[in-house]
Amino acid sequence: MNQFVGYRPFPRLPLFAAGGLVVFALLLVSIGRLTGAGVYHAPAPAAGISRDLRFEDRADGSVAVFDASNNTEVTVLSAGANGFIRGVLRSFARERRADDAAITTATAGPPFRLQLGEDSALSIEDRATGRVVELNAFGETNSGAFAKLLTEKGSAP
Repeated sequence: MNQFVGYRPFPRLPLFAAGGLVVFALLLVSIGRLTGAGVYHAPAPAAGISRDLRFEDRADGSVAVFDASNNTEVTVLSAGANGFIRGVLRSFARERRADDAAITTATAGPPFRLQLGEDSALSIEDRATGRVVELNAFGETNSGAFAKLLTEKGSAP
């Protein structure tokens, strides 16, 4: 008895069409990446208020925040609190460790620039790696935690 009774191979035309579509998509993406076509470049926000900050881990788990321009202590973030600020700092520290040109810790090297633009856009920039995080995208509560660091006076060490 013949095992292949009624055997019909899959039509080749749909396979070639699908393969051609994949190749065409890869070609378009490659052209876009090489030429920059279709890439949105956000303009830099007009500067409003900015402050350069340095963060220092303490033995008790807290994080001291210093104004980098005059080395005054702005505030101390107690252990277990301010999770959003700590999360952003951890991501910056991880990126600094991964970047060969940058300093290996978040507490050493160039300070971070916290900036409130004239359009109320709050951002923090890692000046070692050039990475910018737009803080308003994370909601009012999270961006407000950073906004307090712009206005707090602090004290001399």
